[in-house]
Amino acid sequence: MCELSGVSRAGFYRHWEVSAPRQADTALRDAIQQVVVGKRFYGYRRVQRELGQRGHPANAKRVLRLMREDNLLCLRTRRFVPATTDSQHGWRVWPNLARGLVTRNLNELWVADITYVRLREEFVYIAVVLDAHSRRVIGWALAQHLGASVAVQALRMALVERQPAPGLIHHSDRGIQYACADYLTLLADHGVQPSMSRVGNPYDNAKAESFMKTLKQEQVHGQQWRDLDALRVDLTTFFEITYNQQRLHSALGYQTPAGFEQQLCSSPPQAPTELSGARELTAPSPHTPLPGLQSLAQK
Repeated sequence: MCELSGVSRAGFYRHWEVSAPRQADTALRDAIQQVVVGKRFYGYRRVQRELGQRGHPANAKRVLRLMREDNLLCLRTRRFVPATTDSQHGWRVWPNLARGLVTRNLNELWVADITYVRLREEFVYIAVVLDAHSRRVIGWALAQHLGASVAVQALRMALVERQPAPGLIHHSDRGIQYACADYLTLLADHGVQPSMSRVGNPYDNAKAESFMKTLKQEQVHGQQWRDLDALRVDLTTFFEITYNQQRLHSALGYQTPAGFEQQLCSSPPQAPTELSGARELTAPSPHTPLPGLQSLAQK
């Protein structure tokens, strides 16, 4: 064949070593892209196993090389995590009233937390308030800073939405946003009892932490927003429609938070109960300020 073509055997093999691997890589690239499109969080090892099951066996290093060249490596959580909790402050730390409490109705226990979202050029922060009984988002706020105003704005939205009776417990971490006078005065004005987690124990606020994980996995990771306004539009849809009205929650018997509340409102209310060893809770009078809050507000 080389004689008929008028080329040397050495030249033929040099051309084959260049062109044949390219053709093989092209076919494998196509198979890799089909896997990654369907399972974008797969790393190169899982992609290699998936290729083998689909009839495209390949070496793991080769798969890694092709995925790196095509920018197909899986999305990962960034290692840098901005701090959202500053518990080194001079404000009073309130006792944990939510530990061991088993809620029976809405507006018995609210939980709150703050997380961050990365935009193209900056970090922004989201404050969220949930009803612990239905896991429903009842208040949220978005800001470019970690000041107390973002937490206060989320709380105001929840108070306007629910208008709870006095005696409600509000649980959060020990962050300065929740311990400052502005936030505690707003709680006192509506007869809400503050409650805070123990030192270094995120499980005390597990329901809020679990929601933040859901927010990151199902809405934030893999997305990129150009500015604050674009993020606000997507978060409004996620909180009010996707999460509250469409997402099935395992803790609610695979009902949506909105559906669970609708079913709960159609049944007679039940008295709250507590686990053994939990602190006894008493609702304050609507005209009596919570202990220590009046002096704190004056400060």
